[in-house]
Amino acid sequence: MKEQDLPGTLTIAAVPIGCLADASPRLTEALSGAGIIAAEDTRRLRRLAAGLGVTLTAAVVSYYEVVEQRKAASLAADLAAGRDVLLVTDAGMPGVSDPGYRLVTAALAAGARVSALPGPSAVTTALAVSGLPCDRFCFEGFLPRRVGERARRLAELAGQPRTMVFFESPRRVAGTLAEFAAAFGPDRPAAVCRELTKTHEEIQLGQ
Repeated sequence: MKEQDLPGTLTIAAVPIGCLADASPRLTEALSGAGIIAAEDTRRLRRLAAGLGVTLTAAVVSYYEVVEQRKAASLAADLAAGRDVLLVTDAGMPGVSDPGYRLVTAALAAGARVSALPGPSAVTTALAVSGLPCDRFCFEGFLPRRVGERARRLAELAGQPRTMVFFESPRRVAGTLAEFAAAFGPDRPAAVCRELTKTHEEIQLGQ
């Protein structure tokens, strides 16, 4: 196979979850040298690049949840044609409660190489500072918004012995904690982490 016929590489790149100084030299290099960047929010990407002193020369593709399936197909076609693609999300690692896994699946199906540029993750950061057992855990992301689906999900998790990690909007935290107490019991230990790695980082432990 000729070199120009080889498929490109999809690089899944983690970005800081708050503190810009957490960006790795590899991320800066990847942003500055990328030919195509798929970004969940193109404005945040440009702010990140500016903060790192990077001048973007890549073709920037908006890649968020609503368009994920359609854009995954076109980006996979780019990869199949030998072009490299860099995927970034708003914060943390793509694919973790953010767009990403559909593109990875499409890239692999197209014969492309998939590589990760590891870095910050809100999931493991919160887990590490929570004071809760970290030897076994499960990540549940955001709970369903519909009341019935939400209640069913919590009922399914009621007997889960592992530490569970959830994402939640700040304005819904109090109500969600009340739901957790009702579903998991009032004596189950919990931690609430917000603004991780930022100036006003806050971690509250309790039952």
